[in-house]
Amino acid sequence: MCTVCGCGAGEVSIGGAGWSKAARPKGGATRGWKAAAPAQAHEHSREPAAEAAAGDAHIHSAHHHLHFGTGPAHAHAPGLTQSQMVRIERDILGKNDARADENRCSLAARGIFALNLVSSPGSGKTTLLVRTLTELAGRIPAAVIEGDQQTEFDAERIRATGVPALQINTGKGCHLDADMVARALRQMDLADDSLLLIENVGNLVCPAAFDLGEAHKVAILSVTEGEDKPLKYPDMFAAADLMLLNKVDLLPYLAFDVERAIAYARRVNPAIEVIRTSSTSGEGIAEWLAWLEQGMAKARAARAAAVQSA
Repeated sequence: MCTVCGCGAGEVSIGGAGWSKAARPKGGATRGWKAAAPAQAHEHSREPAAEAAAGDAHIHSAHHHLHFGTGPAHAHAPGLTQSQMVRIERDILGKNDARADENRCSLAARGIFALNLVSSPGSGKTTLLVRTLTELAGRIPAAVIEGDQQTEFDAERIRATGVPALQINTGKGCHLDADMVARALRQMDLADDSLLLIENVGNLVCPAAFDLGEAHKVAILSVTEGEDKPLKYPDMFAAADLMLLNKVDLLPYLAFDVERAIAYARRVNPAIEVIRTSSTSGEGIAEWLAWLEQGMAKARAARAAAVQSA
């Protein structure tokens, strides 16, 4: 669960250098981790120490192997039982999902196609975004929300393309959440029927559990990583509708099995789409842009239908 990793102590700052200089709200980030089915949780009537010890019984132990993800919460925190963790996670994620639904309805009402871009650090998300926005210049109105723990480096790279970008710094937080995005949207002057790209904090774990109100999660996997990433971090690839297999121009120099990586991704998510991309060579960029334009067309059509039926 996300409270284990330290983001409970972080501050969030939201800046909008691409828009008017509004006040930058600060506050604690929402935290949590994906809870398993509530029916699996065990309720105990023991004293706290005994209950904590009982929680340890969920740990699967074997020779040279400890697995802390087998309990109902799929995680471990010292001093908390599995049932306590499940209750905390359900509360946090329930509040987040309610705000995400508000974001989604607001965006859909304006025909805005929003994507949540997720990956590990160094996958090439920002470089791919820059290439994407450069290709789309003059064709599609777009804006970007950038998520990082610190700095505005990535937002500055986006603004250099002429596209407005708003930076969210999460402090110790390891992911964006729906409330952060809601605050950001209030500062942004988004065009109707436009594209909103949300670059999440580089992390293949916690962002998987937090809906931001996006139409789709897009997972970016670089060939400079291992092809086993989808199996090591299954929640992220299970939550994504599209995987961009990035930096494919480097394949001649790497021992990376493309077909195995795709097979692993489809083992955890049989419906996931895959596009092979390179910001350097341009491979797959046209296919990626076509995917974006198709999504935007659906968002515009849904908005027009809603207006007609109103």
